[in-house]
Amino acid sequence: MPSTAIQRIDYDPATREMYVTFVPTGKTYVYFGVPEDVHHAFRAASSRGQYFNFYIRDRYVYREIALIY
Repeated sequence: MPSTAIQRIDYDPATREMYVTFVPTGKTYVYFGVPEDVHHAFRAASSRGQYFNFYIRDRYVYREIALIY
């Protein structure tokens, strides 16, 4: 289901880094140390914005990144 808050989610299981791009701003952030099960639950959530607010925001170290496509 499309999200009104989350545009894209990518995950690297080797480094446990999750990349999240937000709809309103188009900005991408990398979140460090995210367990794979949290990533899977985030992707499967019926409301990705709500899941992000409850289980990811303020729980993992993050930084904004610039992506080159």
